[in-house]
Amino acid sequence: MSDPFVDWFRSASPYIHAHRGSTVVLAFGGELVEDAAFAGFVHDLALLHGLGIHLVLVHGSRPQIERRLRQRGAGMQVVNGMRVTDEEALACVKEAAGTVRVEIEALLSMGLANSPMSGARIEVDSGNFVTARPLGIIDGVDYLHTGEVRRINAAAIRNRLENGAMVLVPPLGYSPTGEVFNLNAADVAAETAIALQAEKLIFLTDEPLRDSRRRLISSLLPAEAEQLQARRKRLPEQMQRVLRNAVRAARNGVKRTHILPRRVDGVLLRELFTRDGCGTLISREQWETIRRATIEDVGGILELIEPLEEAGVLVRRSRERIETEIDRFTVIERDGTIIACAALYPFPEARMAELACLAVHPDYRNQGRGDQLLEHLEQEARQAGIEALFVLTTRTAHWFRERGFQPAELSRLPGRRKDLYNWQRRSRLFIKPLEPGR
Repeated sequence: MSDPFVDWFRSASPYIHAHRGSTVVLAFGGELVEDAAFAGFVHDLALLHGLGIHLVLVHGSRPQIERRLRQRGAGMQVVNGMRVTDEEALACVKEAAGTVRVEIEALLSMGLANSPMSGARIEVDSGNFVTARPLGIIDGVDYLHTGEVRRINAAAIRNRLENGAMVLVPPLGYSPTGEVFNLNAADVAAETAIALQAEKLIFLTDEPLRDSRRRLISSLLPAEAEQLQARRKRLPEQMQRVLRNAVRAARNGVKRTHILPRRVDGVLLRELFTRDGCGTLISREQWETIRRATIEDVGGILELIEPLEEAGVLVRRSRERIETEIDRFTVIERDGTIIACAALYPFPEARMAELACLAVHPDYRNQGRGDQLLEHLEQEARQAGIEALFVLTTRTAHWFRERGFQPAELSRLPGRRKDLYNWQRRSRLFIKPLEPGR
């Protein structure tokens, strides 16, 4: 009997191998530090560190700053989403950043027996890695000690990472003249990821990124993220800044940015070690694409179709046959995994083509992947001068009929295909005329 834990661990192994030695910049707010779940989050950081991932942590400290301001009876002015940091506010910023740093370092230093931190022995390094400059005067508003990133000392951070340390970067920057500036943690994280050319930049946010129907947005290209911001004027300020930084990172060498809901237990593990994750991915390239199959895809195609062959839904195909006919196959690849496939066999003399071996991974059925493949292959057939598609099926007639295929007599099969018809399977024939120009 299959063991769910063993199955999960085996399915996670490709991601463990892929992430080992990679650099991940992780940004989170001070809200997470005060959350009761923060200890569990730190345990997950220790696990990632133990798996060989180089972690750079960029923390915020907004609630800690605001609490200190209230205690002093002071306030921090916010103009156009940016905080004006005066002398009193800067003192609170320094205190809060120091307190948060100590709390994080304390949890990462734990090593109690019979706990997730047992034997971790994590070294945490922090320092003046960020050179900053004043934001200055914008639209007549002097932002005083609020600054922006000027430069990241990437060499120093890499040196700490290569020596086995986890690096902690506070939302503070320093000028060559010795001034201290209050920075936005999301800005610091993005600039750090760009300077390091990190494999991943991760933002933990209060809420997931959803579409207008409240559905999780699983992936975006940079241009799509900008369009989303333009359409959704009421996005929370935090999410707007995260999206801006995600786009900037993607266009400046960071391969993938993840926007994750911090309240999901084990959110980092779910995102990094499962195929679909639990947040929003922003990347320079599509992470799910339809493309022509190559010889390297044979193993993935076999994994898809073998269960359907066992169930009698598809006719059996050997590895050798798939290798020989690989140029007939089209696949949907999602994050390096083949999740759907189909083959197209043209019969030019009859201006027809057979659609065969249509298969979708069980985790992705009823999500439109089969329709995507069908539409893609219909377009390919039209371009080749094909006027009709046909399928031979024993178990999926209704699916094809719902998509415009009509039952037909076997005499309608092209001659060469009629000679290969398997009379033992008694497959039924369905034909769909292809309207030109669609």
